[in-house]
Amino acid sequence: MKKQIVLIAIVFAAFFSNAATAQVSLRINLGVQPIWGPVGYEQADYYYLPDADAYYDVNARKYIYLENGGWVIRGELPQQYRGIDMYNVHKVVINERDPWRRNDYYRAQFGGYRGKHDQQPIRDSRDQRYYENPQHPQHAQWHGNPGRGHEDHGNPGRGHEDHGDKGQGHEDHGHDDHGQGGEGHR
Repeated sequence: MKKQIVLIAIVFAAFFSNAATAQVSLRINLGVQPIWGPVGYEQADYYYLPDADAYYDVNARKYIYLENGGWVIRGELPQQYRGIDMYNVHKVVINERDPWRRNDYYRAQFGGYRGKHDQQPIRDSRDQRYYENPQHPQHAQWHGNPGRGHEDHGNPGRGHEDHGDKGQGHEDHGHDDHGQGGEGHR
């Protein structure tokens, strides 16, 4: 009987440790987010730009927008939107594959943020996690200090104390294959 109880306890422990490990998968791309991106996100695959009804692919560093009825990927926005100040326009972080395929949804959900200037850009952040970004003004000072190693950067145990527009309910829009909230709102 004791052997069965011990065996059951081991099976439960193995099951729950695997489940807990599976739920703690972190993706972090702070170093590749543009310095005009909004603070408060450890992972950002795309930004939806309501002012241009376009997307920015963070990892590829390209814009995706409609041109002549089809979606194109370019290194810059079309001529009519090149005057947009990327440090000031509102950006919606989207962690979903090919978000432009649901552009009607994103336009309807976030079109009201057009013309809003309500986010702090990474460039202006004093959160040391963002100093990892080579374009951040504090990057050289942070990396030039021999007393600090790379292990200090990011401090995954920190909360989101000073991260712009948290709490507005539109920060992270991961979706599973059924179009429902996969990662959900953070």
